[in-house]
Amino acid sequence: MWNQPIDRRLMLKGMGTATIGLPLLEEMIPRAAAGRDRSHVPARAFNVFFGLGIPAPLQAEGFEGVLEPLKRLGSKLLIMRNVDQLRCDEQGINAHYDGATGASTAEPPDGEARAGGPSIDQVVRATHYPQGLPKGMVPTLVAGTFFRRSRVGRYVHSYHNDGTVAATMQEKPRALFERVFGSFPIAGEPHDAYRRRLKRSVLDSVVEDYRYYTGANSPLGARSRKRVADHLDRIREFEQRAFAMNHKHPDAPQLPGRSTIPHGGRADPGGQGIDITLEELSSEWRLLSDLYALAIQTDRVRFGSLTFLAAGERIRLTGDYRYAGRKIWSFDDARQQNASGDQGCSHEWWHKFDEAKPNRELRAHAHMKMREIAYFLERIDQDESRDANGKTILENAMITISTESGDGRHDNPKRELSGVFHAITSGGGRFKTGQIIDVGAAGVDVYNTMLAAMGASVRLGPSRREMQSVDAIRA
Repeated sequence: MWNQPIDRRLMLKGMGTATIGLPLLEEMIPRAAAGRDRSHVPARAFNVFFGLGIPAPLQAEGFEGVLEPLKRLGSKLLIMRNVDQLRCDEQGINAHYDGATGASTAEPPDGEARAGGPSIDQVVRATHYPQGLPKGMVPTLVAGTFFRRSRVGRYVHSYHNDGTVAATMQEKPRALFERVFGSFPIAGEPHDAYRRRLKRSVLDSVVEDYRYYTGANSPLGARSRKRVADHLDRIREFEQRAFAMNHKHPDAPQLPGRSTIPHGGRADPGGQGIDITLEELSSEWRLLSDLYALAIQTDRVRFGSLTFLAAGERIRLTGDYRYAGRKIWSFDDARQQNASGDQGCSHEWWHKFDEAKPNRELRAHAHMKMREIAYFLERIDQDESRDANGKTILENAMITISTESGDGRHDNPKRELSGVFHAITSGGGRFKTGQIIDVGAAGVDVYNTMLAAMGASVRLGPSRREMQSVDAIRA
């Protein structure tokens, strides 16, 4: 039993802007939490988005079809089918724009760079932290692996009340690391500061704190001292994976090269799509997921969004796809489409969806997307993600999973924006996880039911619209 409690918000702080959060330790848990009081668990809300959607007939197959990778987390997810986003339709556009923006707002977009209102994570944030988050935290973290540009709603899924983006999108792992944990400034010429900084680790700036908390005079018990040491080793590992530094700590392993996948303008050359291997795509996403999960685990972040492939994503994917020890598919989009440019991208499988056909290519892509979404969710469902009540972050947070389209064919918005796949975690026991249900409700009512369960008084949608509570999703 520990004797000396320490502050739950304790940080290791180095020079400049470097800030390294500690994992949850026994000494941080108030004695009152021995009864697993939920009040000691911070409010958190995140929107997870994946591009292109899952056609409704494939959702109906449950875990026997493309949803298989979510089965391991089935007891901790509420999977919702038949969620309609029809009121998000903007005449003359399509779900790649308006459905994607509505995926966390239940509102049509307001131009190319704004949503029609706030996203659900930001409503929860304002409800639980009206005076702002504790000092030193990242207010909102928006990140993702994506390539399709143009309208912001394709890839950003966290918005303020006025519809503006809640935070700058972090698409490079090294940029995400710096956003969360800061950077270590090195004395030198201003024009040379950035290059010099990349040669050092932010952990070098907290070495004295590290020695204190792991040494003989530490206020921590032996088990917690080891957790701190292991925790900082993990941060260094992720930092090394994210950065291609020319200099490393003598005790650190060899650094890998920096990411080679395209970002910025190179990622969407004229909307014609890019060539990428499954290994390149998965490796980049998983490093970003690791860093995002670490940010939550260290209590540096409580709100935001994470995107795996943008709405209307155009990639020509290649590589063998395996899951659970078996080969699912060999991706070769351009050859299988017998086309080049944008017509040879995986995007086209959704537009060619036909209930009467096997849709093998689409199935493989959707299955792979669920595997990658599950990877992130599992990262916040491990022992490193335990909260004071003994449950994991995955169980305690409100994490919504959504996409832009229920079908993919643009000829009918009622088909395109109806039956859109959604899932949610329990939100600390507020929602009925462990089942797949056909809610048959409007997205705005589903979202408002979520917000009501999280204690929010703000409602999405037109002020005159009467809310229809979706009680089937509440615990």
